[in-house]
Amino acid sequence: MTTATYTFAGRTVNRLGYGAMQLAGAGVFGPPRDRETALAVLRAAMEAGVNHIDTSDFYGPHITNQLIREALHPYPSDLLIVTKIGAVRGPNAEWLPAFSADELTRAVHDNLRNLALNVLEVVNLRLMFSVHGPAEGSLEAPLTALAELQRQGLVRHIGLSNVTPAQYAQGRAIAPIACVQNQYNLAHRADDAFIDQLAAEGVPYVPFFPLGGFSPLQSDVLKQVAADLHATPLQVALAWLLRRSPNILLIPGTSSPAHLAENLAAADLTIPDAAMAALESIAG
Repeated sequence: MTTATYTFAGRTVNRLGYGAMQLAGAGVFGPPRDRETALAVLRAAMEAGVNHIDTSDFYGPHITNQLIREALHPYPSDLLIVTKIGAVRGPNAEWLPAFSADELTRAVHDNLRNLALNVLEVVNLRLMFSVHGPAEGSLEAPLTALAELQRQGLVRHIGLSNVTPAQYAQGRAIAPIACVQNQYNLAHRADDAFIDQLAAEGVPYVPFFPLGGFSPLQSDVLKQVAADLHATPLQVALAWLLRRSPNILLIPGTSSPAHLAENLAAADLTIPDAAMAALESIAG
């Protein structure tokens, strides 16, 4: 895999990484349908040059981190594992906020144990004021609690997920912010100005649902551009993100080795200016 790199948490990472969410069972809950294939996907990602994995102990819960540990521990020296806290799973697979200092402390220790690490390199605080997107609200209490865990040496870098620019500004006054992780893709462009701001500051932006998430991208323009480039629509959507801004780091997820190879091939796809202009029209 050949792709440009970017500095993230003091590391040089390939801009096309891997998101582990889909390694869990249906609805990101319970064990995978095929455990051996899940382990094989993780190992194939490393062999292809991926050195940035995004995960969370509330995927499964606990399942994806345990799979990462089984497949990859002891970890390659250049591998950056990024996790997130701020939610727990209910008995019916609900996503529930978990913002108290005790809940955040428990989540950090759960991640440490299940990943078999002594320190977490990057922990994203996932804000759950709204499950479906960013919503204003003060992050002072949970971020202060996470910063205390950083002071204790359990966390090296702190990121923010599902946040507004105002919350990012508030967060920077409490602790250095290593990255922002929000929803963004060809059709969901609310963070355009935010991405440009972060790029100017040298802060990585990690879009989740780069392919639309639970509502996959559907666009005749995207299909036509993909056909013209002899690529798949998903590859074009990923390549567009890589070209959109140099601080965008991608974490597309999959539980399929074939789909993993398809995603990683997007790093080598060049989108001509005319095709970029056509793709820009999708959000309009």
